[in-house]
Amino acid sequence: MEKKLGNIFKGDKVIWMVFFFLCIISIIEVFSASSGLTYKSNNFIMPIIKHSGMIIFGVFVAVLILNIPCRYFKLTTPFLLAISFATLIWVLFAGEDINGAQRVIGVGSLTFQPSEIAKGSLILAEAQILSALQGENGADRNAFKYILWISLPIVFLIMVENLSTAVLLSFVVFLMMIIGRVPMRQIGKLMGVVTIIAVLGISFIMLLGHTEDNTNRNLSKTETIETQTKKDKGFMEKVFHRADTWKGRIYKHMNKEEVPPKEYDLDKDAQVAHANIAIVSSNVIGKGPGNSVERDFLAQAFSDFIYAIIIEEMGIFGATFVVFLYVILLFRTARIANRCENNFPAFLAMGLALLLVVQATFNMLVAVGLAPVTGQPLPLISKGGTSTIINCAYIGAILSISRSAKRANKTETETDNPAVYAA
Repeated sequence: MEKKLGNIFKGDKVIWMVFFFLCIISIIEVFSASSGLTYKSNNFIMPIIKHSGMIIFGVFVAVLILNIPCRYFKLTTPFLLAISFATLIWVLFAGEDINGAQRVIGVGSLTFQPSEIAKGSLILAEAQILSALQGENGADRNAFKYILWISLPIVFLIMVENLSTAVLLSFVVFLMMIIGRVPMRQIGKLMGVVTIIAVLGISFIMLLGHTEDNTNRNLSKTETIETQTKKDKGFMEKVFHRADTWKGRIYKHMNKEEVPPKEYDLDKDAQVAHANIAIVSSNVIGKGPGNSVERDFLAQAFSDFIYAIIIEEMGIFGATFVVFLYVILLFRTARIANRCENNFPAFLAMGLALLLVVQATFNMLVAVGLAPVTGQPLPLISKGGTSTIINCAYIGAILSISRSAKRANKTETETDNPAVYAA
């Protein structure tokens, strides 16, 4: 029986344990935080059955991918990039609207987010470029140019509808450049250009965005400011059609003025308020699984703000344990990458781990009020469709790399052992 399980769950056992704990936490906390979904569907058990089914399918995908040798991942790069570009352009013109942004494509009764596929495709391409142009003194200068050629179009297409995802993906690409030893002079120039673009971007947001005080109040309830912006304004303003949302989030995060509880507007800042209430009411030790109160008031409690629910139910110790799992995932992947004989699997493993951990870090910072509110779910824990499957695929790829790295390390150890030569 143990041999059969070992043949299925191959690869690094620590990564498997982290993956297992994250999946268990996901099932428990999504079940607890889905009260709003159960009320809408009038079905208490169906939301968690669907989510559990998605988790099980994700585990199947991870097992499937971990059995694919890492060298075959390179063959998928051009196909995944082509699919990413096509679907990202498609979603801009024919995507389904979710929370004021066109982020998903409907295929029958199913939907998927092209940005999730594009993130992994870009990391795969960057790992291939860095490994192919790696020399004794670091990456060739051309690696920087090739990475930008691929990254900029993808990041721009994602940014139009999902700024936070584009920013986090850009940050991971930047970290991979550092890990891949791209010349520091090029990285320094990039940081300068990015700073200028960020200033200009924020200026456009502040110029084109509307706050609650100056929005057009004559619009009907079914037509939002963003919809009017798409219809009435030019190209640049269509690109910045979510400027209202971005500007509002910047103002809310930068406004540090304390508001007395009796004057706090729960209708305007409901997510932040109820997330804070969930955290404060945990009383350090938590209320226990399934005993959350704020799940009934907190929008997206099962997704964007599930970490607040984890704190409310599991307390500081449970929240710390979740952080610890992501830290283990990152450092264990770094150890696997260090054992790789070739550069490509090492860069790919680190890139995928950074995608998961950077997003998780940002989600948790949002939940505790240290970052502006965005729509980033907590990887491998939040309720999701495409994101859950793709994140499981990332784990499968890391496990596949761990298998080859383990064999390479074992072969090297045996070669260094004098007993081998004696035999």
